[in-house]
Amino acid sequence: MRFNWLSEYVASIVSTDSTTTAWRQLQEQLLNPQAIYCRIKSTSAEALEHIVIACAVYLLVCLGLYKLTFWLSQHNNNAADRERDRNRNRNLGGGGEVGGGLKKALQSGLSLRSIRLPKTVHMERVLLVTAHPDDECMFFGPLIYTLTQRQGCQVYILCLSNGNFDQQGQVRRQELWRSCSKLGIPESNIVLMNATNLPDDPNVDWRPDAVAGLILHAVESLSIQAIFTFDRDGVSSHPNHCAVYYAAASLCLANLLPKDCQFYTLDSINLVRKYLSIFDLLCTCFMSTHWCILNWKEAGIVRSAMMEHQSQMKWFRWLYIYTSRYMFINSMRQINLSDVELEMQIHDN
Repeated sequence: MRFNWLSEYVASIVSTDSTTTAWRQLQEQLLNPQAIYCRIKSTSAEALEHIVIACAVYLLVCLGLYKLTFWLSQHNNNAADRERDRNRNRNLGGGGEVGGGLKKALQSGLSLRSIRLPKTVHMERVLLVTAHPDDECMFFGPLIYTLTQRQGCQVYILCLSNGNFDQQGQVRRQELWRSCSKLGIPESNIVLMNATNLPDDPNVDWRPDAVAGLILHAVESLSIQAIFTFDRDGVSSHPNHCAVYYAAASLCLANLLPKDCQFYTLDSINLVRKYLSIFDLLCTCFMSTHWCILNWKEAGIVRSAMMEHQSQMKWFRWLYIYTSRYMFINSMRQINLSDVELEMQIHDN
């Protein structure tokens, strides 16, 4: 019994050695390149499967919301349609009230609508300020189409350059007329500038005071109630687009716009959302305050307007008009003085 402690000590050493050996074998298995590859492969396959499922669910939800939005908006297009529906329901003995009641319940519960803009009474005379011919349909098509379909709404275009970058100013002028005609804007409502200090050139900085003077003159002479133009990022980050925003923002900052004139900008979005087409619907409804959404037939009118700019229809433009969300969806936000001050600080920094 005297040497029990020695036998216990030897047993503990043997146990420790076996544990260390097992741990070393486990490390060798874990650090084996083939084992690492197998683990990465299985994990990646599982993650990819989850991503595909999530994307498929998202696309299905967007398609469902897209169809549901126009179904809910269909019976609210105008007062005449609603009156005709009520008369038809009465003639059918009330059988159609269930569908109408369902639509109203879904509308109140989901707040879905294809158009969410200020009332017409506040937007009877609208000015759209663009930098080049083709901006009106390439970026603002859904907005212009929606406004021109409103009763009593006059839409004006102020295009600050004639698009003479490739020495095709006259051609692009005629293309602008035809494009606006497709969108419902008469030629008399188009103001096309041809100023030497505002060339169509991304390498030339437009002076904000020069652009601001032109915008203010148009607003005052046309009694404009709402201005729509690019935001700080200019959708495509084109310097001329951004210059238009800073010029309009400087008018707001200096309090030179009439009190009844509101200032709105078109949302710039990231590259992925930009080419999601109608599948950007969910993001738009959750992240924007004002929007207008076109169905496929209405978007076809915007595409046909873009096709009038034949001098600009390169191969990538054909992809753009079928994949870009700006052919189907426009989202805007109203800009106030505090917004302008904040963005000017960001710009200065």
